[in-house]
Amino acid sequence: MNVLITGGSGLVGTRLTQILIANGFTVSHLSRKPTNTTGKVKVYHWDIKNSIIDEKALLEADYLVHLAGAGIADEKWTDARKKEIIESRTKSLHLITESLKTLPHKIQALASASGIGFYGADTGDEIITEQHPSGNDFVADCCIQWEAVADEVEKLGIRTVKLRTGIVLSTKGGALPKILLPVRFGLGAALGTGKQYQSWIHIDDLCELFIQSLTDNTMSGVYNAVAPNPVSNFGLTITSAEILNKPFFMPNIPAWVLKMIFGEMANIVLGGNYVLNQRIASETSFQYQYISVKKALEALL
Repeated sequence: MNVLITGGSGLVGTRLTQILIANGFTVSHLSRKPTNTTGKVKVYHWDIKNSIIDEKALLEADYLVHLAGAGIADEKWTDARKKEIIESRTKSLHLITESLKTLPHKIQALASASGIGFYGADTGDEIITEQHPSGNDFVADCCIQWEAVADEVEKLGIRTVKLRTGIVLSTKGGALPKILLPVRFGLGAALGTGKQYQSWIHIDDLCELFIQSLTDNTMSGVYNAVAPNPVSNFGLTITSAEILNKPFFMPNIPAWVLKMIFGEMANIVLGGNYVLNQRIASETSFQYQYISVKKALEALL
């Protein structure tokens, strides 16, 4: 079975591609630079800005995974950057949707990334499940629009799963290397109060969850793609320091410092979400490899 991935060269897309191939799938990517074909992966051209897509990619696909999107924490949130973050997620999938309306495709399912930011950057200690309403900040708005485009695919009769992902733990990119950098120099410190909850998932568990979303015909709709046990920012940081055998005695970094450096984007790390994977736990057979943040970090570090 062929899995077509948007954002296949990103953090999750790269690891997902490796695991899919190891499990006997064939994998295709959509890219602005299709000449970058490597190994067993077919790379097809698309140009989102000019609404161009190689239809052969869609005709050959059995499953679709949507991961494309500009990094939400890569740059300061100017108005232009906010627009880019949203449109890179929505216009890319909209282009595919419009193409599928006229193509005799065989796509059975879409697994689309989303984020727990859907609930807002900061929901405090409140326990969040899939039934919780959306937030009203920028990150929430981004996720709302992201999921709305996935719903357009579902209207075409394609089973659609939306995975609201927490902090993805990987040493290859994402939040963890940024957290580890000061820790490796013995300067690890909690951010803000340090009490804010961070709902996380090991990258391998996330990739396996994407695969099950494609192949399990009973899965549909929204799932919180997080490990069972959220951890505080302090807990995540001090556990990293312990595993790396580094000291942890620095005072917390005040919120005002982070806001001065990162502006509105600081809300991502200063806010917290205690998100539970209720639907995964109660409605699926999915088995996590990593249910404690210590085990996940030990495996990575």
